[in-house]
Amino acid sequence: MCAIFGFLDYGKKASASTLKRLLRALSVAAESRGTDATGISYVNNGNIVTFKKAKPAHRVKLYFPRDTTAVIGHTRFTTQGSEKSNYNNHPFEGTTNNHTFALAHNGVLYNDKELRKEKQLPETAIETDSYIAVQLIEHENIVDSNSIKTMAETVQGSFVFTILRDDNTLFLVKGDNPITLLHFHELGLYIYASTTAILTAAMKAVKLAVRCEEVPVNDGDIIRIDSDGKLSVSTFEKKIQKYSMRNWYSLYDYEFDIADEQYSNDLLLICGCYGVDREDVELLLEFGYSCDEIEEMLFEPELLEQAMEEIKTLYQR
Repeated sequence: MCAIFGFLDYGKKASASTLKRLLRALSVAAESRGTDATGISYVNNGNIVTFKKAKPAHRVKLYFPRDTTAVIGHTRFTTQGSEKSNYNNHPFEGTTNNHTFALAHNGVLYNDKELRKEKQLPETAIETDSYIAVQLIEHENIVDSNSIKTMAETVQGSFVFTILRDDNTLFLVKGDNPITLLHFHELGLYIYASTTAILTAAMKAVKLAVRCEEVPVNDGDIIRIDSDGKLSVSTFEKKIQKYSMRNWYSLYDYEFDIADEQYSNDLLLICGCYGVDREDVELLLEFGYSCDEIEEMLFEPELLEQAMEEIKTLYQR
């Protein structure tokens, strides 16, 4: 479980100090979903600049130049690839013929090794599963909605991606994982984060009381926001990703005689990615539901609702 956050300031009406305080507040609020590493990317003089550290956000000083238009950020909860090797942390940079870009990901991809072999992609020291998304876009050799669509339809797992191109074009790509996008018309400012709670906490900290509206972002959407604030939406075919954590563990050589406890712990950690409260998962475990059953409920809300109703009935008895 990780968090993404950032902004695109096309109106340039918010002061530099406000934007810096906003980014700080977003990153600290995003610690609720990951404290292993913190990173941002922005564009400076047509070049992608990335800064990341294996530290929680409140211990990292995030800087960007005064004329910065867009920033993408990430707080990490480590799954694959140790955060102690900073190249495993987000955001990741990529290059095509016409553009450079940065990418941050919240979720888990489990066919990265398979795709690297299948498409004969370059070997890399980066161990993080998310990096395959960068390589797939590089393989298309262009950063646009079509290449991102191809990438999103090729990877398997849970995801939401944010991609910043070197001309300050921002892409938001929603698979199964959550994202909330707000538009402040008066300021000419877009702000996004993994959850509404992160945004609310940040706006409260900065005292950003200007009226805003939530921009709908649906599963399978690719949101493109140009540097002038123009927003367009395209879609990709969203696969039904009913993979098993047990299968994902087997890809990375987990020992299952000791993995059941890890399995339940990971369910507690990632359930928020599917809009399920940790307390509900704890309750299901307490009432004897297996980890496999609970994982299935993350993908099938109707099953979760039915189980919670059964528990409620037992409590009433």
